[in-house]
Amino acid sequence: MNKNYYAILMAGGVGSRFWPVSTQDYPKQFHDMLGTGDTLIQKTFQRLTHLIPKENILILTNERYNDLVLEQLPEVEQRQVVLEPAMRNTAPCILYASLKIQKENPDAVMIVAPSDHWIEDEQTFSKNVKDAFNFCEENDALMTLGIQPTFPNTGYGYIEFDKNTNSTLKAVHQFREKPDYETAKTFISQGNFLWNAGIFMWSVRSAVAAFKASQPGLFELFEKGIATYNTPDEAEFIKENYPNAENISVDYAIMEKSKNVYVIAAEFDWNDLGTWGSLYDKLDKNEANNAVVNARTLTEDASGNMIRTEKDKIVVVDSLNDFIIVDKEEVLLIYPKTKEQDIKKTLQKVKDKFGEHYG
Repeated sequence: MNKNYYAILMAGGVGSRFWPVSTQDYPKQFHDMLGTGDTLIQKTFQRLTHLIPKENILILTNERYNDLVLEQLPEVEQRQVVLEPAMRNTAPCILYASLKIQKENPDAVMIVAPSDHWIEDEQTFSKNVKDAFNFCEENDALMTLGIQPTFPNTGYGYIEFDKNTNSTLKAVHQFREKPDYETAKTFISQGNFLWNAGIFMWSVRSAVAAFKASQPGLFELFEKGIATYNTPDEAEFIKENYPNAENISVDYAIMEKSKNVYVIAAEFDWNDLGTWGSLYDKLDKNEANNAVVNARTLTEDASGNMIRTEKDKIVVVDSLNDFIIVDKEEVLLIYPKTKEQDIKKTLQKVKDKFGEHYG
């Protein structure tokens, strides 16, 4: 296995649209959302180890999830868990981890990947990533994996690529914000737009150079700590300086500002598992077309429902269609799938009325 291959696994999000299962204390990446026996972070870690040495996989997460990471990934050492003392979006933590990797191995090429996505064809995923790594080893390039759109989704950003090339690796023309429905239809009809999956590949040299050029203030903040990285003094430097970092995503910070950006259209099935509805889409359905995790169900005139409970709970549903039904300890959620994007707002109302500890 190539010792120059590294990964940054993003595991700091809360996943509030998966409430009440996903909470601030126990986010969705640490749950077995698919009922497979593995949590999402475990599945993602295993997928990356097909290509990348285990010891070269860094897990970026919030301080509060340190013990959860070590508990669920027993192969990981504490030095691989990169802790954010404050929530500052994706750019600061990626730059911080990149500088750590560069100090350890200046020849590193790396993938930045979310810890909570669903990818079925892991062999093809590894092939696409390796193709990107090969290109990044030879070229100063920032690469991303784009997903072929299957419908005019308004929940994703889009990547517009140069249509005047037959190469698998395509130059990115521009990144586009989440569109309205009509704009999304226009994107798809043009044939040179992909969904932005938030998966990035680059050499550590190219990544650090891009931050230095596009985000000099952020770069200067973290460059000051290089002498401490991968030493016992690192934690103190980060605790003192990290909260001063700008709250900015890696897309805004470097991808949208750089000219050396390329995309590969992923050849594997992908789902970001961002909502209960997206989970419903990926799970097997029973004869009544309900997706069921952990529950034993008796249904009458009920279909299209996403049903999840604690282990083996009996759920009886009559005359209810296309609903999210989730039972978790002190909270029962019964919510129309068509309004799933509003769960975040509903969670805030619950916290306001009943207390923060319910979120």
